[in-house]
Amino acid sequence: MTIATDVPDAATQPASGGAPAGPPTNRSRGVRPSSSGRVSPLTLGVVVSWLSLIVLLPLAALTVTSFGEGWGGFWDAVTAPVALAALGTTILVSAIVALINVVVGTLIAWVLVRDEFWGKRFVDALIDLPFALPTIVASIVLLSLYGPNSPIGVELNATRWGLIVALAFVTLPFVVRSVQPVLIEVDTDVEQAAASLGASNWTTFRRVVLPTLAPSIISGGGLAFARAIGEYGSVVLIGGNIPRETQVASQYIQQQIEIDRPVNAAAVSVALLVISFATLLVLRFFASRSQEKEERSK
Repeated sequence: MTIATDVPDAATQPASGGAPAGPPTNRSRGVRPSSSGRVSPLTLGVVVSWLSLIVLLPLAALTVTSFGEGWGGFWDAVTAPVALAALGTTILVSAIVALINVVVGTLIAWVLVRDEFWGKRFVDALIDLPFALPTIVASIVLLSLYGPNSPIGVELNATRWGLIVALAFVTLPFVVRSVQPVLIEVDTDVEQAAASLGASNWTTFRRVVLPTLAPSIISGGGLAFARAIGEYGSVVLIGGNIPRETQVASQYIQQQIEIDRPVNAAAVSVALLVISFATLLVLRFFASRSQEKEERSK
């Protein structure tokens, strides 16, 4: 009968000098190290193909259509008085909505993170309702609440205030969900230290908390603005679609399609696309600056 003896593996033998070796590495186990930073050609091809099919080709087709009558036709379509009025109304209302949501959304995120109250989970889940609810349903609900037969006596139908309420409803989650996770990670010890030194609540928030939340607040506000720029369903009923008053760019585009002016519709669409893309570039710039600042502080 053969007696088996335990023979230590070479990877677990003490190294020269008597120090015990660490656990076996991937190389000693025969595991091939992964090639980090490299993407397989198949994966890259699938990603590029999908983005081209879903994003690049439609945008290219839209741009070609907008210049169907040359640069002069494009410029005339974008600078038409009614088109300029629709773009101006869209940008103005979207900017107001973004500012409102920056303040209210930050406050809601603060309450959800720092306070405890009955029904907190329900309120937290309610924030995401505009993401799941069809926007046309939101427009019907707002019209029944703020329309001509308003049960609360507040009539906002066919007014810019109606546009603001509708767009604020559909864009609120962007700020809340951008600020909330950052606020959860904020170290409260610094706030307690500031309070112990005699700083007021407002001073502590302005000097300690706000600099940390600023990048997420800007990101959420920018996303809310970009979403409001192209919104249609939530304003289609309560907005009234009055040219030069409450007609937003998306409604103007639909109107141009209905009267068989696809070049005008495409030109204004490209203008909205440029505005949204510029907004995303600005957000990207602020995000990069914030990341570089964090890396330097470490």
